[in-house]
Amino acid sequence: MIVVTGATGHLGRLVVEALVQKVPADQVVAAVRNPEKAAGLAALGVQVRTADYDQPSTLTEAFAGADKVLLVSGSEVGRRVAQHTAAVQAAKAAGVTHLIYTSILRADTSTIGLASEHKATEDVVRDSGIPFTFLRNSWYTENYEQAVAQAVATGAVLGSAGEGKAGGVPREDYAGAAVEVLIGTGHENKVYELAADEAWSYTDLAEAIARISGKPVSYQDVPAEQHRSILVGAGLPEFVADMLVDADRAIAAGELASDSGDLRALLGRPTTPLDTAVTALLKNLG
Repeated sequence: MIVVTGATGHLGRLVVEALVQKVPADQVVAAVRNPEKAAGLAALGVQVRTADYDQPSTLTEAFAGADKVLLVSGSEVGRRVAQHTAAVQAAKAAGVTHLIYTSILRADTSTIGLASEHKATEDVVRDSGIPFTFLRNSWYTENYEQAVAQAVATGAVLGSAGEGKAGGVPREDYAGAAVEVLIGTGHENKVYELAADEAWSYTDLAEAIARISGKPVSYQDVPAEQHRSILVGAGLPEFVADMLVDADRAIAAGELASDSGDLRALLGRPTTPLDTAVTALLKNLG
């Protein structure tokens, strides 16, 4: 039995949808906070179970009978270590034999603010004694959907990453890697650094948007404080602006790119090219 947490989220849903193409649907559990939002997953034939990171008893029940659990990291920054710890403890109590966790690229050495909770969670998983796999994901290209829309409208991609490069790919690539680990063998106690085959800069992103949309677009690099002020002025909450500026700092430092080849190896194909990802984002704009 395979359990996927956060199954109504962007990444979790993709994993479940791909899993049922590989294994019998009744061997897949979609663990979700709100089952009412999982009607589409239930229609695939998977089991839907309640799993609330803030209610440990639901986690124990959700993981019952599971051999493998994909612990998709929670979205509540600042609360995730406690939430993930509850999930790890529930997995151990349920006798789970393989715990896969979606972490962040180079979680053990990265200086990006988001990395600390991932590293702490990895430590909790290691200490549990459950055989594990860490899927250390780089950026999602979907993170740039709003930036792409603004670029088409204004002619500029705005950022503070200089010519630093990111290894972002669509969530579908990361979901595919997770599925291969969930259905495969030999992944226990492995750490995979997952990123695009070819990292790209914001200049590359701007050129791709221009090439595909047919509109002039260029990258406008600004100092970090100015970047933050622009984001806040555009209506973003301060903590979100801080995270985005910090991410650009990490990109400038090369912390969100990797030449490990792990993602390509797990997928058994090249990672999705930037042009393809941008084409999908532009299509979503209608």
